[in-house]
Amino acid sequence: MKKLNLRNLLMIIASGLMFIQCTTDPVIGPAGADGTNGIDGVDGTNGLDGTNGLDGADVAVCISCHSDNHRDAINDAYAMTKHATGTSWARGTSAGCAQCHNNEGFIDFQETGAVNPAGYAVSNGITCTGCHDMHRSFDFVNDGNDKALRTLDPVTLIVDGGYTFDAKNESDVLGKSNLCVNCHQPRTAGPDQTVAEFTVTSSHWGPHHGPQSTLLDGIQGIEFSSVGISAPGSAGHKSNMSCVACHMSTVDDGHSWSPADYASATCTKCHGVKTEVAGFATGMVELAGLLADVVGWEYQYEVDVDGKLVKDVDGNYIMILDGNGDPVKNSAVGVVHDGHPNNGSQGRGATFTSAQAGAGWNYLFLLEDKSNGVHNPIYAKALISQSIEALQ
Repeated sequence: MKKLNLRNLLMIIASGLMFIQCTTDPVIGPAGADGTNGIDGVDGTNGLDGTNGLDGADVAVCISCHSDNHRDAINDAYAMTKHATGTSWARGTSAGCAQCHNNEGFIDFQETGAVNPAGYAVSNGITCTGCHDMHRSFDFVNDGNDKALRTLDPVTLIVDGGYTFDAKNESDVLGKSNLCVNCHQPRTAGPDQTVAEFTVTSSHWGPHHGPQSTLLDGIQGIEFSSVGISAPGSAGHKSNMSCVACHMSTVDDGHSWSPADYASATCTKCHGVKTEVAGFATGMVELAGLLADVVGWEYQYEVDVDGKLVKDVDGNYIMILDGNGDPVKNSAVGVVHDGHPNNGSQGRGATFTSAQAGAGWNYLFLLEDKSNGVHNPIYAKALISQSIEALQ
């Protein structure tokens, strides 16, 4: 290895001192010229005013409904209705009834199209959460106030899967009444008029308790002829009114569901003041009398000492036979008694002609509707007159 001489060593030391000087104590040069100004940015979008809420909804509009002052009247009115009482959800644990008679069952059906097949442990009546879920839009001015209803969709009817009921019209532009139709429709069809006889096997036989929508639409009655029958949906109360327009027009936001007074603007905007459907009440009385006198038949069954029906080893009820080995038939008088169908003295089924049973169906259809024919006066009176004629 070469040895460093004195001259080289001094050069190395001097260059190191220069490096230290440059990095620790730099010499500042003259200032440069100013750069060119940049382009101004675009103004941002104005934020929502402090009085606005979701989607720009005016908080004052929200508070008009979402306040204790408003809700208290609704809750008080609702508590007095049949929707809230035990009779409306007495069988709500049953999978067959929960679709309309249980709050959870109704929600399940709306969200999935089915209820829990095992039924429900507790029968809860329909509450706010059954009918109301969330707003589809908070822009009420342009989109309308849907009242946060769980559904606005047209309804495919239970009895006729090929028929869709849609309540939309000028009085209900969003179709809010469609929510009502989900339950206020018949659950069973009327007697088939192409066969000779019909057997009443249930004390609940008939359209069940909710045929309002189908009477309104003018369908699902037993039509013996075309007399007085117009096209479905053509009645004035279907084309110009709705469930909401007539039954939710009161100060409690309609949750008593009391119909509008006949003298109110709801009714008189289309016609003068009316107190009843002319001829409906007298027609129903006449029809009820004829139905009570109709004579059908039922099989006779064996009973034990306590009057209970006896079963054989296979679990079948034992019929009483005559000397020829044929089942004994007893008379069954009346298709309907006091608004209840006749399913025989032993509850196993009373049989009538299909025409007699069809007239009985029409009576129950109009009775269960509970509007005294107001929902569709022309169709209601046509069913009464045709039924009376069928029994004479």
